[in-house]
Amino acid sequence: MQSALERRQELFEVMCERRHDTIDNLAFQFGVDRRTIERDIELLSLSRPIYTTKGTGGGVHIVDGYRYGNKYFTEEETEFLEGVATRLTGSEFVQMQKIINRFRTPKRGGR
Repeated sequence: MQSALERRQELFEVMCERRHDTIDNLAFQFGVDRRTIERDIELLSLSRPIYTTKGTGGGVHIVDGYRYGNKYFTEEETEFLEGVATRLTGSEFVQMQKIINRFRTPKRGGR
């Protein structure tokens, strides 16, 4: 039997592959009740880009653009590089913007 920590890690990895699923499907897959998955998602959402929505199309989601295992800039690193980019011109500026955009931490709802 896997620990709660192991289940949460596996749940997060599964969601990174699927991108969206329902709480009921996840509870069935992991052999736990719905409330356990809800608590797992609540805990994961404190440090991972995972969230829930209600209504049609609702369920559990991974933030658009996030890929498990990718490295992302912190907010401070992004701000620093954006400051450096303002001193660049032409193709150097364009290249810096591409780098920033590639490694910027994805935000929920594309913000």
